[in-house]
Amino acid sequence: MKRVNDFRLKFGSLELVPIVIGGMGVDISTAELALEAARLGGIGHISDALVHDVSDRRFDTEFVKGKTRFYKGNINNPDKSIIHFDLGHLAEATRLHIGKTMDAKCGTGMVFLNVMEKLTMNGPRDTLQVRLNAALDAGIDGITLSAGLHLGSFALMAEHPRFRDAKLGIIVSSVRALQLFLRKTAKLKRLPDYIIIEGPLAGGHLGFGMDWAQYDLATIVAEVAHYIRTEQLAIPLIAAGGIFTGSDAVSFLEQGVAAVQVATRFTVSEECGLPAKVKQEYFKASEEDIIVNTISPTGYPMRMLKNTPAIGSGIRPNCESYGYLLDGNGNCAYLSAYNQQLVQHPDGKNIAIFDKTCLCTHMRNYNCWTCGSMTYRLKDTSRKLPDGSYQLPSAEHIFKDYQFSVNQQIALPD
Repeated sequence: MKRVNDFRLKFGSLELVPIVIGGMGVDISTAELALEAARLGGIGHISDALVHDVSDRRFDTEFVKGKTRFYKGNINNPDKSIIHFDLGHLAEATRLHIGKTMDAKCGTGMVFLNVMEKLTMNGPRDTLQVRLNAALDAGIDGITLSAGLHLGSFALMAEHPRFRDAKLGIIVSSVRALQLFLRKTAKLKRLPDYIIIEGPLAGGHLGFGMDWAQYDLATIVAEVAHYIRTEQLAIPLIAAGGIFTGSDAVSFLEQGVAAVQVATRFTVSEECGLPAKVKQEYFKASEEDIIVNTISPTGYPMRMLKNTPAIGSGIRPNCESYGYLLDGNGNCAYLSAYNQQLVQHPDGKNIAIFDKTCLCTHMRNYNCWTCGSMTYRLKDTSRKLPDGSYQLPSAEHIFKDYQFSVNQQIALPD
């Protein structure tokens, strides 16, 4: 009976354990978590979501405080169009976060960066270009393009000396999305080094509409694989979304994918950036506690726990400090919803907004409990302690359980 360890993800002459840990922001996929994956011979992701705040927490910089101070006169102004990110600070924060992580890397694996196109930052093209190129400057092994079609992202990196050396990949949820990306980037004569195929059971933002349940990861993988063969493209495919055990992973590896991307089980690892009390909420969740809604200002459906504090919160927009989802005109779907409520509640009190949420502030405060569809099974991966809480496994324990388990077995932590 085969195990994940019987397969390898190949990039040229480089061979890796075919396990990729997804890039959960904001610093949920910490550097420590990514470095463990790399040490064990796989791939770990960090995220550049709210990178200024991540830098402030990791290195005692004051990017957020400085931005807040600079725009403090605009706090009570419903118009946020004047708020822009200092591109020099953005580059510096990105290089710090990535550079320090890469300096600490050991082992035979790799560390990639998850880059969301939907972090528009009131300067979609310029801010994305800085994020991508600063990441390459800092020595990141690879960049995964997520949360958007990224039709222009390769072009934003094309002049960088590492553009053809670093591993560059794209997340898609359909053949059509992949076709659009390849068509747009064809003139650069630079194919992606890997394609992550994310199905409807993934955590956080989904690449589907609210009809997500009509889709199936195995079917999408087969369709993308057929297209890749038809076009005679040798690009490794990575399956993602709902892969909870090593046996689940093997079923996709035997289909011909090169690796699997997993995240849900690592949300409760010791190295994960979620606060301990939030990890316990994940352990306690039942299947009925997991919902998909449209409260994200990005326009994508998002899977989360139904008791997440972000749902129904009428918190004042904190764009002066954050503002990562402001579009090129300084607008955000939550900002619009809040301003409408403010007309009815001029004192700013008793505001409850259920159709959208202030994703930046709530993610920064770990109050938006996004999760994968299999989160309700986490309680079966650990031991319940005398006080009613669950033991946190190490990332190494979870990684090796994926790597070596058979027969849908899950090894409990010692």
